[in-house]
Amino acid sequence: MSSSLQLSPEAQTFNWLLDSFTSGTAGVREAIAVSSDGLLMAMSNITDRANAERLAAVVSGLTSLATGAASWYQLGTLNRVVIDMADGYLLVTSISSGSVLGVIADRTASLGTVAYEMTLFANRAGDALTPRLIVELKNAVQS
Repeated sequence: MSSSLQLSPEAQTFNWLLDSFTSGTAGVREAIAVSSDGLLMAMSNITDRANAERLAAVVSGLTSLATGAASWYQLGTLNRVVIDMADGYLLVTSISSGSVLGVIADRTASLGTVAYEMTLFANRAGDALTPRLIVELKNAVQS
């Protein structure tokens, strides 16, 4: 990722909120933000860039499937997708402008707490997520 000195204050704040969510929520291992076009927009302290890209693709696909089902059955907009696996969870929640937050959590995580913290993140970050900021974040994470 580009140096935070090159990022606007809004982009720095978005990345800080993502890192704070990840480090401050018990059981959360990784978190990413994915834009409406399915591209990685921001990532927590993930050392494996290829893994973050794979997670973005999974999160984008899940978002598309869930949004399609919600539309077909007239269930409204996407709130959250939760996938319960033997050793952890994959959660996805809407941020704004079609962007979503994807989270990997281990079995020690309280799903209620993680969901609550995801909603807080979405409320805080979503208000600032303008089209210009989305482009800046995507460009920064690609470099």
